[in-house]
Amino acid sequence: MSDIALKVQDLSKHFTIRNNVFSKKKTIQAVNRISFEVQTGESLGLIGESGSGKTTVANLLLKLIESSEGRIELFGKDITHLHEDSMRIYRRDIQIIFQYTHAVLDPKMTIEELLREPLEIHQVVTKNHIDDEVDRLLEMVGLSKSEKIKFPSQLSGGQNQRILIARAIATRAKVIVCDEPVSALDVSVQGQILNLLLKLKEELDLTYVFITHDLNVVKHMCNRIAVLE
Repeated sequence: MSDIALKVQDLSKHFTIRNNVFSKKKTIQAVNRISFEVQTGESLGLIGESGSGKTTVANLLLKLIESSEGRIELFGKDITHLHEDSMRIYRRDIQIIFQYTHAVLDPKMTIEELLREPLEIHQVVTKNHIDDEVDRLLEMVGLSKSEKIKFPSQLSGGQNQRILIARAIATRAKVIVCDEPVSALDVSVQGQILNLLLKLKEELDLTYVFITHDLNVVKHMCNRIAVLE
């Protein structure tokens, strides 16, 4: 396995928009020729003000949107132009923790169903072991087994963020992109989630790309920083 977990070269994303059918098209440069490397086991802080393109970068790294230019390598493999079917293999290695849980967690699914989903899609364990794996994931993120029969609306914001973390590590991912994972939480809960992420990083030998605007979070979580202007 490469010592460089993630390598980004001259990555750009341009959006073309028009206000109405009569107006001229306008090109917005959301991300413009950024480059960085993340060593295996490292935590890189990617910081910038609102509108600097941080979340766009997160979506590009996971190939949730396609880049306009540039190159993305995951453990030495160029994934820039992989189609969705081919990318599915690599999604086991790179996952994301989003900022807003309500935008990700299906309110009609129980916690057990939400945790079973990545296990089944990526065939992480055999069907006979899925129930045990769900229980193990809940324990790893500090939740009791009794929570799995509940729905997201029955949990607190901090608990739902723990479910997002559990889904991210469910695939045995080695690279986790954390997109403002605590900014939507109460201050009293933020420290608990950050400490959980540090604990999991140590236990699972994870590599983080930590996207945030909060310098205190960067100081607590990251080895190095890169600034988006």
